[in-house]
Amino acid sequence: MTTETLSQNLLKSDQQLPCTLMKVLVIEDDQKTASFIARGLREAGLVVDICNDGSSGADLALTQDYDTAIIDLMLPGIDGLSIIRAMRENNVGTPVLILSAKRSVSDRIDGLETGGDDYLVKPFAFSELLARVQALVRRHRKSSNPDEKNSDTLKIADLELNAWKRIATRANQEIKLRAKEFTLLEYLLRNKGRIVSKTSILENVYEYNFDPQTNVVDVLVCRLRNKIDKGYSEKLLHTVRGMGYILEVR
Repeated sequence: MTTETLSQNLLKSDQQLPCTLMKVLVIEDDQKTASFIARGLREAGLVVDICNDGSSGADLALTQDYDTAIIDLMLPGIDGLSIIRAMRENNVGTPVLILSAKRSVSDRIDGLETGGDDYLVKPFAFSELLARVQALVRRHRKSSNPDEKNSDTLKIADLELNAWKRIATRANQEIKLRAKEFTLLEYLLRNKGRIVSKTSILENVYEYNFDPQTNVVDVLVCRLRNKIDKGYSEKLLHTVRGMGYILEVR
């Protein structure tokens, strides 16, 4: 990398926040249910925030950016419908999947008319919840960016990743990736051409807000590099000494 190119990438890193992975807010007072949902979403490569009461959930929903929110209706503090109503009154367009034990037609109508985008009755199958979350995000992204081409597919050179189908290929050959490897590759692809620091990887891939004083990032990057670059003359994942990593064609 030339000095000029390095300077340009440094400038990009300083001026732009890294592109993050899909972020979901879960507002659910039952801690076992909330943990079950969060674990499944994280295994699918999503970043998850959990709130177990309506007051803290409303605060996050109104002040933070999320790709979607999963909201229970019966919550301590502020109920789910009040949270959704407050979001829409404050022009917060985050897609909302209502998750509730209330199953009557009138309950569903109330939820959707208040501003919910979809309604899922408990008990539920996690695979259905994940599919509904993905559908909500796809529709929201297309309506927000009508000219944007297939944002589900990320690509650099002959390396391609489909975020929803969880498939990665290089030269049309599928690459078998573990969950964290896939999440890291998606994060790097969303930031291609930009230097990504170890700290940002810890925050966005591992969801650590602290330095665990281990070499987990180095090990993960090494594993990913072996899978996407080994055997190919054109290397895509590069180390920028003292700064981090970058996915780019050189």
